[in-house]
Amino acid sequence: MFLNDILRRLRFALGLNNSATISLCKLMEYELDESYLTNMMKRDDEDGFMPCRDKILCIFLDALIIKHRGKQDGPLPPYLTSGQRLTNNDILRKIKIAMNYQQDDMLTILESIGFPVSKGELTALFRKPDHRSYRECGDQLLRNFLKGMVKRHRPDAAKKSHQTFN
Repeated sequence: MFLNDILRRLRFALGLNNSATISLCKLMEYELDESYLTNMMKRDDEDGFMPCRDKILCIFLDALIIKHRGKQDGPLPPYLTSGQRLTNNDILRKIKIAMNYQQDDMLTILESIGFPVSKGELTALFRKPDHRSYRECGDQLLRNFLKGMVKRHRPDAAKKSHQTFN
């Protein structure tokens, strides 16, 4: 899944406009340029489109955690370096932490859009990669989870998101 799509869907689910997104990034002491953000929100076939970097999405997700859970004592989470990549598992884990979702919340979100997952499958997504029961989070699961978040947080806009993001 493109990182731009993930950022776009998360912003839509949580009802965040450009100024709210820029303010969030400031929680991570990062100055996000509004023109860059606007270009990241464009479709890849539109003029001016710019790809979302792993670093930007990670900053956004870490800022969501700070906003919803509070700032921890000590230094802020480090920015990703140029070679580091976010996996779908990392993204799902950060969303889970930021939104304070419990296992049952996540299962309900997935079931609400007709994408049921077992408890064991969900637990395997949050294990360490070297664990024998670790499972990679596929694009389809992440896409459906974000779609379920829209349904949960913006039920009035759920139909629109289905048309917009498919």
